[in-house]
Amino acid sequence: MCKGLSYLPSSCLEKAKGMRVKLSHLAEIHHKQKVQDGKILQDLETLLSSKIGLQAFRGFLRSEFSEENLEFWLACEEYRVSPSNLHKTKASSIYNQFINPDAPLEVNLDAETRESLLSLMDVPCADTFNKAQQRIYSLMAKDSFPRFLRSHHCAEAINVS
Repeated sequence: MCKGLSYLPSSCLEKAKGMRVKLSHLAEIHHKQKVQDGKILQDLETLLSSKIGLQAFRGFLRSEFSEENLEFWLACEEYRVSPSNLHKTKASSIYNQFINPDAPLEVNLDAETRESLLSLMDVPCADTFNKAQQRIYSLMAKDSFPRFLRSHHCAEAINVS
């Protein structure tokens, strides 16, 4: 029969207290990690800044045959930070790959945005694609991201992280 803690040697009690402190510390770390993992899915911006989130979102878009929006957004991010001497070449590449009506990965932009981009292709600058990028981001945030949150891709990303 158990006689209570008072019958245990003090060295055992000290070890038990130490183990309790370590276990509570580990539990706290685990809880913080779970909270941080959940924040990956808080919004599209946070998702896109996470390597695991970005991979999961890309996989989801690929499964829906709509990966071009993400690829365009990423190309614009890279373009924005590229050296100005490469802007003309990169802008032309982005235009031909995503904006041109015959583009292999054509994104869904209104005619006004397409025309304004075409007029900027001769002298592109760091913010040439900002308006188009924002439109595609909004489209992903309102359309693709909510569907992603309900997908198995999202559930897998949570389990991996």
